Amino acid sequence: MQRRQRGISAGLLLLFYEISRVGFQNIPPVTLGTLALNIILFLNPLGPLSEVCISVNESFYRKNWLRLLLSPIHHADDWHLYFNMVSMLWKGIMLERKLGSAWLAYIIVVFSVLIGVVYMVLEYALAELLGDPTYKMICAVGFSGVLFALKVLNNHYNPGRFSSVLGMQISSKYACWVELVAIHLISPG
Repeated sequence: MQRRQRGISAGLLLLFYEISRVGFQNIPPVTLGTLALNIILFLNPLGPLSEVCISVNESFYRKNWLRLLLSPIHHADDWHLYFNMVSMLWKGIMLERKLGSAWLAYIIVVFSVLIGVVYMVLEYALAELLGDPTYKMICAVGFSGVLFALKVLNNHYNPGRFSSVLGMQISSKYACWVELVAIHLISPG
């Protein structure tokens, strides 16, 4: 995993613009805290990406379980941070107003750990099924898995809505799956 640039960049400036456009006073506390934590750790990471990313090899075999907590709150670059945190901004506002701050905080922590576990299980399964041990070494960082889970939860609590994915109107019930495929096609890494 390559080291990403530090400091203020285009993605970070756009993120600050989006946050200011919504207004700090309109962002509930857990959502704002999640945004702040991710931005602070982007600017001052707890270690190089190669030391905070999650993989079967590093987390499971070497018993470095701290990576389960660190990988979701570190991002590869400013655009990775921007897209994840803009998504968190909107999902967080909707869910925090619906569920309350304490429940959203709990859900984010639980999803952050569970997504890492699911990632390792899937990578291990791919390695075994395909006979390719390199899958056990693929390292990942970012909040995308948590956001996907929050989107599914948001769709559950707000049924009957429609989302625009690549300009197509799709039932929110299916939008998270279409979005996942679209993201993979646009940015396979």
